[in-house]
Amino acid sequence: MAAELSRRLIGLFTRDEAGERPARGNAVSHGSLDGFEHLLFHKYFHAETGAGLGASHQTGWTGLVAKLIDQSGGKRS
Repeated sequence: MAAELSRRLIGLFTRDEAGERPARGNAVSHGSLDGFEHLLFHKYFHAETGAGLGASHQTGWTGLVAKLIDQSGGKRS
């Protein structure tokens, strides 16, 4: 159960076949000076699309996704 929940949470932030991240929804990526995309860790997510909703100015509980990725042992894009 824990592994499946981790997989689903990580999936919100990893790129799909089209190169998009579900958590970004329709948001346009602004990129950054260092060439890396800055991800927002929203408070809520749309149940069907995975788009991030609500507060994004704090990492909150979704900051745990970084720990889940680390624990999974796999490199995510």
